Amino acid sequence: MTSEVVTLILVGIGIIINIILLIKVNSKNNSLDLIERLSRFEVNINKEFSNLKEEVTLSMTNHFDKVNDKLDLKLNEINERVNLKIDENFEKTNKTFTNVLERLTKIDEAQKKIDNLGMDIVSLENILTDKKTRGIFGEVNLYNILENVFGSNSNLYKTQYHLSNNYIADSVVFAPSPLNMIAIDSKFPLENYRIMVDKEKSEELRGIASKQFKVDVKKHIDAISSKYIIEGETSNQAIMFIPAEAIFAEINAHHQDLVEYAYRKRIWLAGPTTLVSTLTMILMVIQNIERDKYTSVIHEELNKLGIEFSRFKERFDKLSRSILTVNHDVEAFNITTDKIKRKFDSISNAKINNRDDNLLDGGDSNEEI
Repeated sequence: MTSEVVTLILVGIGIIINIILLIKVNSKNNSLDLIERLSRFEVNINKEFSNLKEEVTLSMTNHFDKVNDKLDLKLNEINERVNLKIDENFEKTNKTFTNVLERLTKIDEAQKKIDNLGMDIVSLENILTDKKTRGIFGEVNLYNILENVFGSNSNLYKTQYHLSNNYIADSVVFAPSPLNMIAIDSKFPLENYRIMVDKEKSEELRGIASKQFKVDVKKHIDAISSKYIIEGETSNQAIMFIPAEAIFAEINAHHQDLVEYAYRKRIWLAGPTTLVSTLTMILMVIQNIERDKYTSVIHEELNKLGIEFSRFKERFDKLSRSILTVNHDVEAFNITTDKIKRKFDSISNAKINNRDDNLLDGGDSNEEI
């Protein structure tokens, strides 16, 4: 529609130009008739241009209205999509922000726990620097292991047990014969061990600490061997409990001479894990022994139960035979009862026939009742 309007405008402009040129060329020879026709033509042209203008204006107005409607529709769709995306992104952002806050809260809690743990480590380190508190720490670990293996109210062990030589063992375990009562004492040789494994120290200082560490361990072994092994009262062996797994591993890995020395002195070296395994094995042996004590009793009771079951079977067989006899008599009694009932039914019906006559005369006197 727009291209047609432009074409008409151009054609009109061309016609007007030609007419003007024609008038200029032949202006002197034009007549009144030509002027009148040109006037009419001008009027028609004006009307046509007016109509054309109105049509073009109306067409352009409709076209712009349609374009505006489409633009509004598209803008509304785009606006809805944008709002939807914004809402989705806002929701995701909100969730992400919430998760970040939760994680930050957990990080803060973890940081507090780490700070508390650091304080606990410092406190523990301060405790372990003192021999007395270090000894208490080892005893507490020993008591916890005993309680975990044997239970809190078990008679299989005692803590702070007084021996006949007036020494007090940290704990004793009442193992079965031939082990009998085993004494356990906690030792914590820490000072020279720290220097020995500290790589920031000089080699010479670490070597001196290593030698002194062996001296400390041997002193503990000798003390346990002399105090807690009593012939006729305790086992001929005792256990030296080392609360630190690292120290126990150091002795077994790099100081085999200390292990052999303890073996000669009849002392078992045990870390926390090793002590748990040893006590668990002792507990299993005790339980098996207790189970074996009742084996003969169980066997005797089973024999008695077998005799009683034989009597039960014999008496049940007698009862079964009696039941079969009674059952046979009941069946015979039912047969006789049925026959008597049939005869009473016949008499009640009062049917007079030969059979009835026979019944009145006595009937078949040989029929079994």
